[in-house]
Amino acid sequence: MDYGRKRARKYTFKIPQVEELGKLGKLVVNPQAFKEKYGKLLPLLNTNMVDGILPTLVQFYDPTYHCFTFPDYQLMPTLEEYSRLIGIPVYAQDPYSGLEKNPDDIIIAATTPLNVVDIRTHMVSRGGIQGLPSKFLFDQARYFVSIQDMSAFEEILALLIYGLFLFPNINDFVDINAIKIFLIGNPVPTLLADAYHSVHSRNLQRGGLITCCVPLLYEWFVSHLPKSSTFWNMRDGLYWSQKIMSLTHTDIEWCSPDNDETKIIFSCGSFPNVPLIGTKGGISYNPALARRQYGYPMKNIPSKSNWRVCSSRTSTIMATC
Repeated sequence: MDYGRKRARKYTFKIPQVEELGKLGKLVVNPQAFKEKYGKLLPLLNTNMVDGILPTLVQFYDPTYHCFTFPDYQLMPTLEEYSRLIGIPVYAQDPYSGLEKNPDDIIIAATTPLNVVDIRTHMVSRGGIQGLPSKFLFDQARYFVSIQDMSAFEEILALLIYGLFLFPNINDFVDINAIKIFLIGNPVPTLLADAYHSVHSRNLQRGGLITCCVPLLYEWFVSHLPKSSTFWNMRDGLYWSQKIMSLTHTDIEWCSPDNDETKIIFSCGSFPNVPLIGTKGGISYNPALARRQYGYPMKNIPSKSNWRVCSSRTSTIMATC
């Protein structure tokens, strides 16, 4: 491929509005305890994204192999990397599949500090999907702060972060899928699936709005870029596309190999690739490339993806893994 002549596609990104979440985050009494319970949600809210990095990244998406192919190297976000970045393990329990029944108000009330009456009053439908307005949840969070119930406050704050930041959909609205993922407590596979699915879908449409946890995708890519001040100094007059394209595989910050290769997820059951279910549908990523990224030799030539990207209506065919 002649990268020098490749026509750039126009992508935009759904950037979460985190100002109000950040204000609530500052009220957390013990950030370390919050991190141990909910992961690195608060630091992720403070992600400072440099303009031009993500638009450059997505220009290099390879729809055949579900990775980012640059002139001298390939990169792909993995479950292990997303788990490390967000500080939440990939649990053995089933992640979100899209097949779960919507939790009713009694279940939500039993597993959160919200009460049944308030849930029934405020549960509405927007864009054909149920959920709770963020204003209601912000008011609830502030109420629990006012009565010094910090445990309840932190749980509502975490739910807000799931709905508005990790799994954004409709503005100012925490939809039922984000609530389900919060209750399941195993968000990493869904986060990764949403990133792949949105980038892949927009690539097939030759541009458009990428909707996923954009700051997490940014943090993943930046973790592989050189840390030197020379690379990040823009006074050289180069565009980010020029800087990134000039990198070779020796410049990239590769993943540290794990002492136990079996801890790296290379496949899922009998499936040759790693299937993922997101809030918008299903996709997979390539385990052969994952081996290379973690410093292990490739056992086979990377195969083309065996999975077509499925919409949320057809993703049930992948939910058996």
